[in-house]
Amino acid sequence: MSVTKSITIRIQHIPKGQPFLGSLFAQFGSRTSVNKALSRLVQAGALERVVRGAYMRPKATKYVGNVRASALAVMRLLTKANGETVQIHGAEAVRYMGLSAQMQVLPIFYTSGATRQIHVGNTTLRLQHASKDRFQHAGTKVGVALTALHYIGKEALSVEIASHIQKVLGEDEFQTLQACQMPGWMRTALTLANI
Repeated sequence: MSVTKSITIRIQHIPKGQPFLGSLFAQFGSRTSVNKALSRLVQAGALERVVRGAYMRPKATKYVGNVRASALAVMRLLTKANGETVQIHGAEAVRYMGLSAQMQVLPIFYTSGATRQIHVGNTTLRLQHASKDRFQHAGTKVGVALTALHYIGKEALSVEIASHIQKVLGEDEFQTLQACQMPGWMRTALTLANI
């Protein structure tokens, strides 16, 4: 069976509009033959190239027409494949914690990988390299709270802000936050909020 035929059969089980990596088909042949087969399927309209190395089965609706892959899903797919840890940016974390109403114009995420931008259709996501202390409890409310505290910074952090974060988290999550590795100024504010 040809590489193209093997890939065609396999992609029938992938939902339309869900991005996937071309490396998913590595067992069907050499990297060159898989890339050529994927290229043929894109030219034939059976696949859509989302970004370099990522594809999806085209999805269309009668109301919107062609549906683009979610930029967040593509970003998660690429960073997971690279073994990167990702956390929301401090500006978004502050909004999530209810400490600001401002929204980011360009979505930014912290990454353990290289700083770069990912373009998916008309959407651009920025991945900004950050130190490992920003990734404690990544993807959880505790991780978001820690990121927000780093973003607020030493000068702006007050006991009132720390108390607000304590209320948003609840007792168990707040204790988990206090057990994280953090600078002394942050620990002091959290301790005073807990008195």
